[in-house]
Amino acid sequence: MSKILIRGAKVLGGEPQDVLIEGETVAAVGRDLDTEGAEVVEAAGRVLLPGLVDLHTHLREPGREDSETVLTGTRAAASGGYTAVFAMANTFPVADTAGVVEQVWRLGREHGYCDVQPIGAVTVGLEGRKLAELGAMHESAAGVTVFSDDGKCVDDAVIMRRALEYVKAFGGVVAQHAQEPRLTEGAQMNEGVVSAELGLGGWPAVAEESVIARDVLLAEHVGSRVHICHLSTAGSVEIVRWAKSRGIDVTAEVTPHHLLLTDEMVRTYNPVYKVNPPLRTERDVLALREALADGTIDIVATDHAPHPHEDKDCEWAAAAMGMVGLETALSVVQDTMVDTGLLTWAEVADRMSFAPARIGRASGHGRPVSAGEPANLTLVDTAYRGSVDPAGFASRSRNTPYEGRELPGRVTHTWLRGKATLVDGKLT
Repeated sequence: MSKILIRGAKVLGGEPQDVLIEGETVAAVGRDLDTEGAEVVEAAGRVLLPGLVDLHTHLREPGREDSETVLTGTRAAASGGYTAVFAMANTFPVADTAGVVEQVWRLGREHGYCDVQPIGAVTVGLEGRKLAELGAMHESAAGVTVFSDDGKCVDDAVIMRRALEYVKAFGGVVAQHAQEPRLTEGAQMNEGVVSAELGLGGWPAVAEESVIARDVLLAEHVGSRVHICHLSTAGSVEIVRWAKSRGIDVTAEVTPHHLLLTDEMVRTYNPVYKVNPPLRTERDVLALREALADGTIDIVATDHAPHPHEDKDCEWAAAAMGMVGLETALSVVQDTMVDTGLLTWAEVADRMSFAPARIGRASGHGRPVSAGEPANLTLVDTAYRGSVDPAGFASRSRNTPYEGRELPGRVTHTWLRGKATLVDGKLT
C-alpha cells in the first residue's frame, strides 16, 4: 500500500499539520507524523483543502469533442484542484436517457483524473415540452441526482412543477437556468448604461429574477429541492435570501467570473467576455460577493464552457456564449473573497467542496480532512502570483477572460483517492 506524507500543510488554512495518506484513505492528521516508508511532500506555507467539487461543468462529450472531451475536461479539473465534476446535459445527443448519462459516467471512470457525475436533462432534447427519463437516469449506473436543461430555461411552469414533484421521490434536485426567453430575445449583454451606449441588445435582470421567484414558490408548493444555476444579479440574491428565510429548500451558485468581471468589459467588444448569463454591474458583483460570504449563495460553480477558437474569434453578435473556468476558479475566489477578507479558507472549503458535494449527493467527496476519510485532496500555494497563460491549459479550449491577468494562488497537487493526478503543478 502506497504511503504519502504531506508535511506542514495548513489544513483548511489552520495551523500546520502533517497528513498521512495510506492507499485511498487519510490515515492520520497531526504533528510530527512518522515518515518511514512514505513519499514526503513538503507543504510548508501551503493550504490543504478537500478536493474541490464543481456542480456545473460542460465537458461537451458526446458531440462537441472539438471543444472539450471528458479526458481533457477532467485533466483541466485536476489542474484546478477538482476531484469531482458534474457534467451538464447539453451534449449531442442530449443526456436525456439512461444510455447517454451512463456513457458519460463510464468515460469519466476510464480516464480517472476526477470523478464525473452526469447531470440529466429535465426535458427531452432540452426542448421544454416533455419530461425526460428522470427515473431511469436516476436508476442507471450513473445514479443521476441533479437534472438541468442548462443553456435553456425550463420556462413552462407546469413542466417545472412536474419535474420538482418527480425528483422529490428519490431526493433529486432540479437545477434551473433562470432566463425568461421572451425577455431575452436578441439579447447580447446586460441591459443597462453600457448596453445603451454600445447599442447592443439588453438582457434585463428581471429575466433572471422572475424565473427564480416563480421556481422557489413552486419548490415550496410541492416540497421539493430547487437549485439556481449561475445567479448573477443583486435582485436574485434578495429573492433567494427571502426564500431561505421562509424555509424553502433552495440553493444557489455563483460563478467565479460573476464575482470579478463587470459589463464594462464589453466595451472592448472582445467576445471572450460574452457569457450566459451576461456580466453584470459593479453593484451586482459586490452583492454576489456579500451573498457568498453570508451563505445566501451556497457554492461557487465554474460553468466551465469551452468553445473552439473559431466560435470566439469572430464578431460579437456571432460569438458563442461561455468561458472556461476550471483551471482559474480557485485563484479568482482567492482574489475576490479570501484576499479581501470576505471568506476564510475553511469557508472556501465549504463553498467549493462540502456544499456542492452535499447538494449533488457526491458520495466520497466534500469530506473532512481527517483520519478514515477518502484521500481526495488539493494543495494550494496561496503566496503564488502569476499571469494567466491559456497556452498552458489542460482544457482543449482557450476562451478565458483572464489571459494576461495576474491572479493569486496556484494548485500544486491534487489527489483522487490517494492517487496523485497533479504533482508540482504538472499532470501525472
